[in-house]
Amino acid sequence: MPVIDAWMQHPTPRHSNHEMFESLRRWTGMGLPEEPLPVKVTVAALAAADVEIGLSAAWYGPQGPLIDNDEVAEFVARSEGRLRGVAGVDLTKPVAAVRELRRAVQELGFVALRIVPWLWQLPPTDRLYYPLYTACVELGIPFCTQVGHTGPLRPSETGRPIPYIDQVALDFPELTIVCGHIGYPWTTEMISVADKHANVHIDTSAYTARRYPTELVDYLRGRGRRKVLFGSNYPMITPSQALEHLPDLRLDAETTELFLAGNARRVFRLGDHS
Repeated sequence: MPVIDAWMQHPTPRHSNHEMFESLRRWTGMGLPEEPLPVKVTVAALAAADVEIGLSAAWYGPQGPLIDNDEVAEFVARSEGRLRGVAGVDLTKPVAAVRELRRAVQELGFVALRIVPWLWQLPPTDRLYYPLYTACVELGIPFCTQVGHTGPLRPSETGRPIPYIDQVALDFPELTIVCGHIGYPWTTEMISVADKHANVHIDTSAYTARRYPTELVDYLRGRGRRKVLFGSNYPMITPSQALEHLPDLRLDAETTELFLAGNARRVFRLGDHS
């Protein structure tokens, strides 16, 4: 069954070696890479789990880009059709950020915007985000963000679904929002916000299937089957690792297809085949 990975990145050394990821390196046992990761390694990791499309994101932070949009575009071009780009922008320069987002979508073919709030230590309700939400609606692309606690060594407060995602969805009901990393330890809050707002979704990145909270699994099996998208957080977790225990969730065939690919295909407007 084909898979779409809604949250991953092909890293640069600037990204992989950043000090804030020391906690993740400790958990995963990954060392500091000495050379850039070849795109073919990422393509092989996706292919090993039948990932048809990986949504590979740029990373922009207050000290500059860790993976910039043009680097992502280069990775996409070398991925044999396996990667699609997700834009990043400098949140503190809203006019330039909107221009860069438009360039990424209209010229580079990117399919979404991702901003990681803890990286900026600004919650999604901060005024600097709002021009970008308008641009996302006008461009017809989702806004992807992180919810839940932070694994990296930064404060977790910006990842609370309530009040932040709830308020953004109230202010921008036309905005499609994909909330990565499940929302733990506020998973029930995240589910309630997804229930409340038609255009709010959850992706499972940064968790293997055996670690999905029980309430999320129950939601996925039932009323949330069109609300939850698979994500890995590659390279921290490979898609194969993330999906190893998927059969233990006992999802029916329709729910499995929606979770692995169907929901992402619809939300990111990827068409029948990209």
